[in-house]
Parts: sequence; C-alpha cells; structure tokens
Amino acid sequence: MSTLPEESFRDSIGTINKEGKRAWVFPKKPKGSFYDKRKLLSYFLLAFLLSAPFIKINGHQFLMFNVLERRFNIFSFPFWPQDFHLFVVSMIIGVVGLALFTVAFGRIFCGWFCPQTIFMEMVFRRIEYWIDGDRGAQIRLQKQEWNAEKIRKRVTKWIVFFIFSFLIANVFLAYLVSSDKLLLMIEEGPALHTSTLVALLIFTAVFYFVFAWFREQVCIIACPYGRMQGVLLDNKSINVAYDHVRGEKELGRAKFNKQEDRAATGKGDCIDCKLCVHVCPTGIDIRNGTQLECVNCTACIDECDTIMESVGLPKGLIRYASEDEIVKKEKFQFTTRMKGYTAVLAILIGLLIGMLFLRNDVEATILRLPGQLFEHKGENISNVYTYKIINKTSREFNHVTFKLVHPTGKIILVGNDEIIVPKEGQAKGTIFIEINPAYLEGDKIKIDIEVHNGDEIIETATTNFMGPRSFN
Repeated sequence: MSTLPEESFRDSIGTINKEGKRAWVFPKKPKGSFYDKRKLLSYFLLAFLLSAPFIKINGHQFLMFNVLERRFNIFSFPFWPQDFHLFVVSMIIGVVGLALFTVAFGRIFCGWFCPQTIFMEMVFRRIEYWIDGDRGAQIRLQKQEWNAEKIRKRVTKWIVFFIFSFLIANVFLAYLVSSDKLLLMIEEGPALHTSTLVALLIFTAVFYFVFAWFREQVCIIACPYGRMQGVLLDNKSINVAYDHVRGEKELGRAKFNKQEDRAATGKGDCIDCKLCVHVCPTGIDIRNGTQLECVNCTACIDECDTIMESVGLPKGLIRYASEDEIVKKEKFQFTTRMKGYTAVLAILIGLLIGMLFLRNDVEATILRLPGQLFEHKGENISNVYTYKIINKTSREFNHVTFKLVHPTGKIILVGNDEIIVPKEGQAKGTIFIEINPAYLEGDKIKIDIEVHNGDEIIETATTNFMGPRSFN
C-alpha cells in the first residue's frame, strides 16, 4: 500500500466524476512484452470459447449447458440433474481455487483469463482503436460536433459492435441448446424459429450493452470477484504494484530533467508522466496503491517500463510484487494461509475424483404411486409403481427388464413388454409388483430390484412395498 497521505481517491470509484456522473475512460493503446503475452493467451482462449460448443468427442459436445433440457456436457462427459452433487462440489472447488489464487497472486485472473476482459480489451477495444484511433483521437472525437466524420465513425463502430455481439450470442446459444440444434435452426431459417430469434436478439442486446456502454463498469460494479479481492489480499499477495519506496524516495516524484543527477537530488524515480493512468482501462492511478478497480491487466507495467528505459532508469517501478517485497524486500513465500487453502483444495479435488469414479452410468428410480393402497390379486398383494431409467451412456439399451431380487415375487409391465432406453435419454412407465403375503414381514417392507439389459445388470434399486396390517 502506498505511503502517500492522500487517500481521497478511495471515497469514490475511478469512473465517477465530482458531479456523480459517468467519467468515460479513453485508455491509451497498450504495447509491450506483457501485452504481447496477453494477446497470445487471449487469442488462444477466444479460439477455445468460440469453438468449444462445436467440438465433439465420442459424439458428445465438448461443452454444453442445456438448462432447458437439463443436460450438461463438461469436457465431453455428459451430466444429468441427478449428478447435481458433482456440480456443487465443482463449484466449491472453483471458489476455493479462486480464493487461493487471489491470496497468492491477487486479481491476476481478471487481467489474463476473464472472458469480460478478453472480449473487451482484445476484441471490442481493438475495433475501437481501428475505427476511432488512439486515446487522443477518441477524446477529440467525443468532444467533436456531429459532423459527417463523427457520424461515419460512430455508425461504423456500432454496426461492427452489433455484428460481433450477434456472433457471440450465437455461440452462447450453442452452449445452451447444443450446436447441432443451432445449426439446424440456421439451416431451417428464422421464420420457423421466431422465439429463438427473439431470444438471440435479447442476448445480442445484452452483449452490445456490456461492450459498447457498460464496459469497465462490469469489473467495478457488477463483478463480485473484486469484492472478494478486498477481503482476501494481504501484504504478502502479489499484485500489479507501484514501488512507492523507489518511486517517491525522500522528495517525492518529479518531472524528468536530463541535466540533473536524479539519484543525488533525492527525487523519486517516478517522473510523473501519468502515462500509467492514461493506459489504464479502468482509469485509475496505480501509484495510489491497490484499488478495487484494478484488474491486474499489466498495461501500466508495460508503459512504465518503456518510459523508464527511455529516461535511463531501471525498469520495474511498476511490477508484479507484494507490499512486503516493496517495503521489506522480502521474497514471495508460500504462507500458512496459502497452505491451508491448498490442503482444502486438494481434499475437495480428491473427493470429486472419487465421486466421478463412483458415478453410475445408469440411474433407475422406482417409486410407489402416491395415494395408492395395495390390492389383492388372487393370493398375492399388488402395489403399483412408476419407474424412470436414465441412460447417461452413448449406447442404447434395447431390452431392459426388471427382476425382483428380494423378496420372491413378480413384476408386471404396463403397456409394452420391452423397455427401450435411448442413448443419453430416459424411459418412464408403470409396473405392478405382486408378492405373496407369506413373504411379507410387516405392512411395510423394503424390496430390492435389479434392472437388466439382456443378461447384463445395469442398475439396482430399492423401494417400499405396502401390505395389509397385521394385528397379531
């Protein structure tokens, strides 16, 4: 944290002016080694995000989150609502992992991996630089009257933004309804899928609103991760940080004068060029210390290193560093707190792996029909049940039967003599179970049922059987 006495900047967020109105951010186009590395990673992640719903392994979409049909594919493995416990454990692992990551490396996820940052900085912002120009040109265009040039640039940008938002919405829809259905709808035309087209346009409007207007406010106002950062960071966490010890020294920052010996004057290495502020996509001054708005994008590092090199001063005035490294010159340490998070994370991952190995490929649920009592069928007692068989595999079960294991009795199918369960599908129906009273040990007993596909046992189920009450 900066030792500067001025802390008034923390009274409001960086994108709100003194009148309480939106202060639009016009960041300078970044360049440098970190930015080049971010571009490579971002384009790789963009390629993954845009292609994942269209990649298939063993006939399964690589990633799919079909909430409407309650079907999910994660890394080509199909999951059903019955696997919800796996989803819960996965979410807990994600939260603990983010906590560990934040404690160790601050908000680095936001700058390097977050889809919002990647789309905003590597797609829409670059389009903006291409059409409107760099920071200075954008500011002049903002203040410019609505003449032919401004109208042409604004309309062009809005159209391009809309096209890209529409494409993103289509990919998003492929994640939700599957890529096969999306391609089929495109082939059949919008006239046959007006409701889907309306939903698609709503998604497009949302993405357009976020990237054309809301922009960095998502990171500052809407994203909960920034709030997590505030309670998880400590003096040992690595962040994009300004070395205020070196930058301020005894006399503080000052403009560069190549005629003086800066080290002898006691002036800090910061020459107060403010380029680190101009290049920031959230409009903050990193020299004020760690702030909510900072997404650790490294743009200020690249800009400061360029300036330091041009004036003959050492690089790294702004760098990845912890507060203790800056003030106490301590190297990064794997603290007890980090070890605790790591231990919890390892346990949860082990638990998830165990649950995945124990996960059933087939699930059968057999329940007594609500509100129905037993019936006498000759010498036997009969109960009516509903069954539901879920096939999570990629093969079809075309000869499914039930076998009563305990106690002795028989199962009668209602309707078809054979049950067919399609791949990644389900089958429902009704059955009667008849048991001789001699095998009943009370008015309510547990019965065990095996589900067969031919000679193969694919699942076992347990349910209740009701009989007449005995008063002996």
